[in-house]
Amino acid sequence: MYLITVFGNLLIILAVGSDSHLHTPMYFFLAKLSFVDICFTSTTVPKMLLNIQTQSRRITYEGCLCQIYFFVLFAGLDIFLLTVMAYDRFVAICHPLNYTVIMNPQLCGLLVLLSWVMSILHSLLESLMALQLSFCTEVEIPHFFCELNQMIHLACSDTFLNNMVMYFAAMLLAGGPFVGILYSYSKIISSIHGISSAQGKYKAFSTCASHLSVVSLFYCTSLGVYLSSAAPQSSHASAVASVMYTVVTPMLNPFIYSLRNRDIKEALLRFSGLTALKGSIVLG
Repeated sequence: MYLITVFGNLLIILAVGSDSHLHTPMYFFLAKLSFVDICFTSTTVPKMLLNIQTQSRRITYEGCLCQIYFFVLFAGLDIFLLTVMAYDRFVAICHPLNYTVIMNPQLCGLLVLLSWVMSILHSLLESLMALQLSFCTEVEIPHFFCELNQMIHLACSDTFLNNMVMYFAAMLLAGGPFVGILYSYSKIISSIHGISSAQGKYKAFSTCASHLSVVSLFYCTSLGVYLSSAAPQSSHASAVASVMYTVVTPMLNPFIYSLRNRDIKEALLRFSGLTALKGSIVLG
């Protein structure tokens, strides 16, 4: 699953970079999302595979803090990029005549830069807060990686401030973008409803279907983690839900975007050279 995730997302990045037809804002953000998904999965899965291979589930304190930092960083980037992509679809469908003017290269670059800056600052804050925690004895985390919430629960020191920061950040940096995505899609649905032809409605909706699928998958599994972690005796359920959004969702993203997107499929064929091969077979 890890190899499929890395290879699938890498193919999307190479296809977008090598095909001039895909040098548009939508595919620019998609390539960035694929890169972040590779990094997001690589934060936890290689260590988990090493633990399985060596039959040792130990991790150093420093390694645990590094894992928390990068996990929070790339999870935040995933959320911000999905929000930016929703805004891109909103502009494309609700303001098609001004799309190229609004979504210019400078704005696209600025949106990605802001996503990185906010994610880095948030991740630094959470990591520095975790650094202040003290633990009584050797800690056993009932998870397959160093999850921030689990670390806070296992601390012996006062965790009130850590919990406050964590939940406030979750509401602001995950809830805020989610509200933005919902607003964008409410406007998109309203615009699609106003299109008279059925073909026009289908074409408009098909450009959003892949993104909507990825957003639903990511937010539903993320919500499942925090609902299960709030329940007693829920470490197994929480770990299963975490696998869904740390491993399964990044693995499915390339399939969702490539199988439902003709441009991506054609770009992948051109990149792999299958189009030329197919043409030579027909001519022969």
